[in-house]
Amino acid sequence: MAIPRSAHRLPLAVAALGVAGAVGAVAFGPLAPAATADTRYRPGAAGLGDPYFPDLGNGGYDVGHYHLKTAYDPDTDRLTGTATITATATQNLSRFNLDLYKMNVRSVRVNGAAASFARTGERELEITPRRGLRTRAPFTVVVRYDGVPQTLGGPIVFDLPYGFLHTRDGATVVSEPNAASTWFPANDHPRDKALFTIETTVPRGLKVIANGHLVRRWSARGKDTFLWREDRPMAPYLATASIGRFNVSTTTTGKGVPQLDAVDPEVASDPDSLSTPRHTTRATDELADYFGAYPFTSTGSIIENNAVPPLNIDNALETQTRPTYQKQPIEKGVVHEISHQWFGNSVSVHRWKDVWLNEGYALWTEKYWAERHGGQSARAAFQQFYDNPPPIPPGRPAFWDVVVADPTRDQMFHRAVYFRGGMALQALRDRIGDERFLRLTRTWLADNKYGTGSTEEFEALAEKISGQDLDRFFKVWLHTPGKPTTW
Repeated sequence: MAIPRSAHRLPLAVAALGVAGAVGAVAFGPLAPAATADTRYRPGAAGLGDPYFPDLGNGGYDVGHYHLKTAYDPDTDRLTGTATITATATQNLSRFNLDLYKMNVRSVRVNGAAASFARTGERELEITPRRGLRTRAPFTVVVRYDGVPQTLGGPIVFDLPYGFLHTRDGATVVSEPNAASTWFPANDHPRDKALFTIETTVPRGLKVIANGHLVRRWSARGKDTFLWREDRPMAPYLATASIGRFNVSTTTTGKGVPQLDAVDPEVASDPDSLSTPRHTTRATDELADYFGAYPFTSTGSIIENNAVPPLNIDNALETQTRPTYQKQPIEKGVVHEISHQWFGNSVSVHRWKDVWLNEGYALWTEKYWAERHGGQSARAAFQQFYDNPPPIPPGRPAFWDVVVADPTRDQMFHRAVYFRGGMALQALRDRIGDERFLRLTRTWLADNKYGTGSTEEFEALAEKISGQDLDRFFKVWLHTPGKPTTW
């Protein structure tokens, strides 16, 4: 995520990759007797216990694939959907939850049979299948739902709206950190990644730009339907389906990655808009030289025109394979978001308090990119921030008061998480040397590809690769408030 200018177990989806883009059929496992007759069956947890979002996500199962079949009418802001979710039980389940924020649920089926369901609070959808689900058994859930997706807000994301955003001609979907459930039922936490098929129907004349590859498009009864497929595991918050009028171009990067760029016509009138596809191509290929092969099978961009009334959003999000920009980005903005395809998308946070691993690395990459292209060195750039930290908006903690590795939920995107996180990485580079730092970075990404990582795991890997005791270094830079003076 850009700042407005104002190893863990891999998900089960990885095992389904086999042939890129293919989603295999799920065979139902044997059904257990009714849950009420067998005390070994128990409900899955209604949350994963993330310190910042204790009720986000759900326990007892792993999602392998989402097929989101939706229709959206911008005139009424109404969305109707059928979500088909294939998953595997990780315990004997009598009941399990999905996250779905405020939408109306019309029916739920589990393994083809009608299931009872209840809403608890604004977000929890509690599902009780007719029979218990045995551990390690695959199962399928089909949820029919509808309503007007509700936009989230508050202090978390720069005091800006996020989630499903209703625009002048359609919608923008930017869900970090907890808003995937504003438009589809999900196990809404990065720990449970899955493959996605996104099938969206809109009034003729509009387009839908989502993640991965456009597999098919068809028209019927005055409507157009777009079928997209993301064939690598994706955290739910990174899924998007931007709806509106777009000029679309396709190409291939020098390293052979298919690229699709979609530009709002109001932005396309700016001659500089032609630079974003070029920046994207260059960043996708060159960052692969820094960090290892690009982790996905497509790249590109979605450029909206939402930094104007009524939304006034000057922001960007690294939606997987195809970042979403709310206005025409500059080169370093593209480098920042494409770097997130490695830091945040391929390797995601294990807990949201670890978000500095996403944002610190993305900001460090901006400065390293400039260094590699004849600009100011990353060391000099971060020395300037050390001497003169960036201004902090009113009402936010002072720059040096934020604990980078645990900034609190409402400060998780504080500028200190970005800038001090980037400084910490540059200080680590200075401490252990270029060769070890880049080896650490590449090893971190390779070891945790399509999974998650925590601050503690990163620290342990840094010590292993450097051969140094870095306890004091990390304590000073990541775990302690105040301006570091010695480390």
